[in-house]
Amino acid sequence: MPNADNWQGDVLRDLRGTPPPQRAQSHGAAHGHRPAQEQQQPPQEQPQPQPRTGARAPGPNTPASSPAPAAPPARMQRPARSPDSRPVVDSALSGTARRPRQGEPAAARVSRAIRRIVSSSAAREVAEITRTAERIQQPVTTGRQIAVTSIRGGAGKTTVAALLGTAYAHYRQDPVLLVEADPALGSLPLRLGAETLRWTTADLADIVEPQMSLLDVTGYLVQLPDNAWLLPGSQGRIGAMLDTAAYERVMVALRRYFGVTVVDCETLPAEVARVALSAAQARVLAVPATLDGITSTYAVLQWMQGLPSHMIAGTVVALTSTTSRPGIDVEDAAEKLRSTGATVHVLPHDRHLAAGGALRTELLARPTRLAATRLAAEVFQLSQKRR
Repeated sequence: MPNADNWQGDVLRDLRGTPPPQRAQSHGAAHGHRPAQEQQQPPQEQPQPQPRTGARAPGPNTPASSPAPAAPPARMQRPARSPDSRPVVDSALSGTARRPRQGEPAAARVSRAIRRIVSSSAAREVAEITRTAERIQQPVTTGRQIAVTSIRGGAGKTTVAALLGTAYAHYRQDPVLLVEADPALGSLPLRLGAETLRWTTADLADIVEPQMSLLDVTGYLVQLPDNAWLLPGSQGRIGAMLDTAAYERVMVALRRYFGVTVVDCETLPAEVARVALSAAQARVLAVPATLDGITSTYAVLQWMQGLPSHMIAGTVVALTSTTSRPGIDVEDAAEKLRSTGATVHVLPHDRHLAAGGALRTELLARPTRLAATRLAAEVFQLSQKRR
């Protein structure tokens, strides 16, 4: 087990299967710092054989030719595995991305600015943002875990998770963690602007120890702006798996370090997603503003009405408009979903989000920023109602 003095060196020795040195060495950790390699291994003393359990120590009547007691079996070592860093975007594809777009056209931005100047809407907007920020900034006694999932792919699940994590990191003072629990080529690192990945959720499940400090833990995470951190689900490899036991170990161990944790889950009904939803204090269901998306979501919410009341009461539907002119009446669809008892928030179409790639909040349309902040406040308030 790693010790408090040089836990990083102990972990690396466990991974390599080598014995510990005779004296500890300082490690000088820092945010974003990856565990350093040991410079040299001091000579090791030969272990002395110990008597087996239940065997008597040699006495004066023991014959000289008696065989020496057998040594105890060696302790099982962790697999020798220290992953290399990998780029989030392959170098062969990095040149294909276009310049990021503004979330709304220039004419719409100018028109909105003029309306705010000649009316009193600017003061009302500032007052609303202040109230919303105060809701997000409320202190917590234990870390809040918020799970984001969807019924099918392409619903904007990862985009919603990135928006929530960015909002919490911007408004809160305590550390915020984003966890990718969707290892099958999940895109959360790309959405958050990460450049390289190394340690994953499955790796950290075998490493994290109760005596670690926040500074220790962040050495295995990807640092993001505004005191936020990312724990990737994979390194972009097809076939990466995450079992429920590893997920539970990581989430239980990391909960005490972060005020808010946003989990980007697999689509339902994946096993890890079900575990994440049941353990989270609040749940977000990303739904595309399409007829089939509304229909399937309405059926799921009706099914949830038969579960314990806190399940649907702690669920927020994020209705995402994937095009500028959806094929449904978004407001009428939202009212229909609200009739099941779930809270519904509408995220308007945004050209910057629709283009994919790294999320840059300064390029989001103003209605998108306001809607995402309201969503983050609502979800956080719901998470405060459960222990």
